[in-house]
Amino acid sequence: MVTINPYLSFAGNTEEAFQFYKSIFGGDFSAVMQWKDLPDAGKVSDAERQKIMHISLPISEKNILMASDALESRGEKIVAGNNFYLAVNTESKEEANKIFKGLSAGGTVILPQQNTFWGSYFGMLTDKFGIQWMVSYELKK
Repeated sequence: MVTINPYLSFAGNTEEAFQFYKSIFGGDFSAVMQWKDLPDAGKVSDAERQKIMHISLPISEKNILMASDALESRGEKIVAGNNFYLAVNTESKEEANKIFKGLSAGGTVILPQQNTFWGSYFGMLTDKFGIQWMVSYELKK
């Protein structure tokens, strides 16, 4: 079964925002990674290394609220309307390919699908209607 979860982007205050959301929804973070945790962290300034690269807060049995800090050094600038993605999680690599191909038709691929250091087959795109998507399949370990 495909699941779709919101993925939010913040201008440097992800940690503050997610402490707020945690106080409302409860639970514990299932993942917290800083930009310093990336294999190419040397390309990020010292101040930006401490920012959130990824955080996940399960808010129900099947829904997860996720986010990261956008980094201006990477050309990311938060503007109302570009500060979220819909994150599609699939049950197979084939399903991920089908959904990614369909959504990207007439749109713009931001990050082609690829195996990632965090163990997912993952890609990002903006569809022809301007909606931003992340398509992911968790690789078997």
